Formats: sequence, C-alpha cells, structure tokens
Amino acid sequence: MRKRNKLVIAIVLAVVAAIVVIADIVIVGIKKGDGGKSGNSSSEVVYSDGSDLHINMSNWSYDAGNDVYYQLGIVYASKIETKAYESLGIYVPGDYMDCTENESLYKCSLNTEKKVGNYTSVTAPIVMPINTAGYSAQKAPTIYSYKSASSYLNAGFVYVYAGARGRNEGNSYNEGAPYGVVDFKAAIRYLRYNAENIAGAEDRIYVFGHSGGGAQASIIGASGDSELYTPYLESIGAVMKDDDGDTISDAVAGVMAWCPITALDYANEAYEWNMGQYFSTKTRADSTWTSALSDDLAQAYAGYINQLGLKNDGVTLSLAASNDGIYVAGSYYDYVLDVIEESLNHYLADNYTSTTDMQSYVDSLNGDTQWVSFDAAARTVKISSIGEFVKHQKNASKSVGAFDDLNRGQAENKVFGVTGNTTLHFDTTMSDLLKNNASKYSAFSDYKDYASEYESDIAVKDTMGKTVTERLNMYNPMYYLSSYYDGYQSATVAKNWRIRTGITQGDTANTVEINLALALKNYGIDNVDFETVWAKGHTEAERTGTASDNFIEWVNNNSME
Repeated sequence: MRKRNKLVIAIVLAVVAAIVVIADIVIVGIKKGDGGKSGNSSSEVVYSDGSDLHINMSNWSYDAGNDVYYQLGIVYASKIETKAYESLGIYVPGDYMDCTENESLYKCSLNTEKKVGNYTSVTAPIVMPINTAGYSAQKAPTIYSYKSASSYLNAGFVYVYAGARGRNEGNSYNEGAPYGVVDFKAAIRYLRYNAENIAGAEDRIYVFGHSGGGAQASIIGASGDSELYTPYLESIGAVMKDDDGDTISDAVAGVMAWCPITALDYANEAYEWNMGQYFSTKTRADSTWTSALSDDLAQAYAGYINQLGLKNDGVTLSLAASNDGIYVAGSYYDYVLDVIEESLNHYLADNYTSTTDMQSYVDSLNGDTQWVSFDAAARTVKISSIGEFVKHQKNASKSVGAFDDLNRGQAENKVFGVTGNTTLHFDTTMSDLLKNNASKYSAFSDYKDYASEYESDIAVKDTMGKTVTERLNMYNPMYYLSSYYDGYQSATVAKNWRIRTGITQGDTANTVEINLALALKNYGIDNVDFETVWAKGHTEAERTGTASDNFIEWVNNNSME
C-alpha cells in the first residue's frame, strides 16, 4: 500500500512538473515576443500561390513586443515543386516600415528615413542563413520566432529565411545537386525583383552557414549569375528579368562559411594526403587493399595541387616527392604547415599572458614526444611536421573514400543522387584509380572490385541531361575561381568572404578551406578574412567571441558608409 501511495505521489508530481514546464515555455515565449498580432503564427501558414511574384505589401504580420514586421509562406518562384521548402520568411525591423492595420494583418510601405543602428531601410544588409547540414534540405519557416532572428534585427539587418530542397529531402523525385543552390538563388532573385518594396539593400545580401551550409553558402558566393544554373532556375519559374526586361542577378555581396565541406571533386584525395597517409588502422591497415588506395589518392592530390597553380605572395605553391611520406615537401606543404603553426600561435596569444603558461600548454601538447617547440623569447611555436600534428590533433575519422564512399554510404553520395538512383559515386579520380590499378589492389585478400560501379554512376544524367561531373562542377566554388577549371571567370564572385574552420576536425582536410581562401585571393578578392582555429573541431569555430556577434561585426565593417 505504501509503495502504491509513493507511486501515485510520484505521478502527480511529474504531471505538475510538466505543467509548470509548459507554462514556463509559454511565458518565456511571450516575454521574448514570439507572439504578437499575427495572421501567420501557426503551422497552418498561408502560402502565396506564386502566380504573381510581386510581394503582397498588405500581408504583413506584426510582433508588437519586439517591433518586427514579418511575412511567412512567400513562394519565390512560379513553378515550384514544394511550398514547404521553396518559400521564404522575411523579418524586418519595425522602424523600416510605415504600416496600417487591416484586421489581423498590416499594409506597409518603406520608411526610408528612420534608422536602426547605422542603417535605414535602403542601406540595411540582408542576411540569409544556409542551415543545410550535409547538403540537406532546409524547410521554410511556418511559425514565427523572434529568437533566431533577434541579434540580426537588433543590428539593423533584414533577416530572410529561405527554404530549399537538397540531398533527397524536400522533393519527390530524389535529385540532389544542384537543386539546393538553385532554390537559394531563386530566393535571392525574388528579393531583388521586389527590391523597391522589401527593406534592405539589394547589393548587401550576405549568406552564412556551417558545414554543408557553409559549403552551399560558398557555392552561392562563387557562382553568382553562372549560366550553368539558368536551365534549372527556369525550370522552377525563378524570376529571370525584372518588369523592365532587365536581367536579375543572383550574386551576393558576402559569404560567412564555417567549416565548409566543399571542393568535393578532390575531397577524397585531400583527406588522404592531409590525414589518411599518417594512419594504419581499419581501412588504412597495411593488410587492406584500401591502404594502397589511400596512398594512391594522396599521390593524386599532389598531382592536382601541382596543376591547380595556387599562389601565395606571387609564389606558385607545389608539392614535391619525399622519402618520409607521400609528397610531404615543397612550397605548398610549407604553406599548410605555416597555417597550422599560425593557428597555435594565435591560440597562445588569445588565451595566455605569461610565457610560463604558454610553455605549460605546449608541454601538455607534447606529452612524451617533442613535436612542438616553443621559443620563449618570441613567444611563438614551431611544429615539426604536418604528420606529427595530425597524429596528435587530427584523427582521420572517416574511411578511405571519405566523401565518395565505396558503398555509396556518405551524405555526399546522396547529394548527387537522381531519380531512380538516390545515391551515386562522383569522384572521377578515384574511379580512374580503381580501374587502372586493379591488378595492384587485387593482390590483397580483402579486395573487392568497385571500378564498374564508379564508372557507370559517373555517366548517369539527371532530368536536365547533366552528368554527375557537370553537377559536381556546379557545386564546387573552386570551379569558378581557378584557371585549372573551365568555369574560371564565368560567374560574379562575392567581394567579401569570412572563412573559419576548426583545426582538429576529422570531417575534412585542412586544405579545403586553405585552398578556397588562396583561390579567392588569387582571383583578386581583396576582402578574404580566413582563420584556422586551434582546439576547435567541426563547429562554428571562432578564436574569441561568439559566431553570431563576430559575423554581425564583420558585416557591419563591410557595410557601413
């Protein structure tokens, strides 16, 4: 009987606690202003039909608590497949609009005089988050929330959250690239088409994201107005010309990319050169045929770098053959090592004031080895080799075929899926190695032949008649930035870039972001703010401060007149 009473009491207390939690959530929501007078506050958002792509200025809702006007459910192209993904929400500081109430909605026009911070409705930056982890789809907002947009709105920015398809989500026919970027480009074109009515400067559009989101932000930033996207944009009814018949641009002013998983054409090769060659377990164990494949991928990466022609201070960077590793010599190797050392030096300067504390931290890194040396007088470090750094700080957490998995098991394989083949191989270099080096690999007892699968997959075309390689190029920022590729100088490249990456991440090679930053500078982009952040992994890595605050400050520095 006593046990039963205790059980009843426990249940009652649990129910009461749940009610309190729910009430607290509601109260917090009200305090944060997530309510307000709104016609679109539920998940039953009323979508525009897309037949007229002029924004309806009589359809604004208002968050009185935070002085924000907003619209949800704006369909940004006329022949879309899914409103849940191919629509957007716009959030505008209240001072940028003059509005009159009409039942539960507001009819608004721009107020060009009032300021929020340093901006007016004419000069305010427009920021667009690209939250597409692993190149996944991004659902458009159906419920108004002030919290996610608050810091940007308080800074005087206009916040636009656009949905987009991606990686066999959000579309019925299961095609991945390039539809995610296509949709974001269509949303950007919609904003420009309505620039006279939507607050924000059309020449100050910034996209930002992490990982796959950082990758797609980078693609958007590098591929502005690329003709490769034209048939895809036309297929969904994106706005191609304004009402006067002038071409509308989908280029952006700036890109904020944290740990962008990009440059997928040589991502496998970069992974093995930077990391894989220093490990001998699992798929890199000496007894496995994939260990031989790993070495060949690393060597192929050296060939790529030596043709890519990246420069630093006018000096062409290259890799040279070496006796103690696979192409771990040459000016490119030295440059990557310099970046790693700079990252550690910045960490020491940011976190320690005394030389003694710096030395103690270096000692903790070294343990029983001496791969880091510390110059107390200069308060700087030297790292013995990339290999030693990798062994101590950067685990190769992915198997050989880190992005184009032998069994098509990686997210990136799904990125290039098409109708009937939702996951495909895409790495042509790896395909050639599997075909040409089969006799070497087959000498191992665990060998399995994948050559024909890669070759057939890469030949597959999507519904627009584009091959996997063509779509891979469209999804590679380097394709537009480097003379190594046919797409060089074929797009309008963003003028402002901020790239941050965590140095310890095993998700991708250090060289991915290093190459992107170098290619941008070589292209003639002056504003490239690049940092590799010590002691950070696959995250919104920052040396100091928060990601959002630093991003806002950077946009302000680029936008204030």
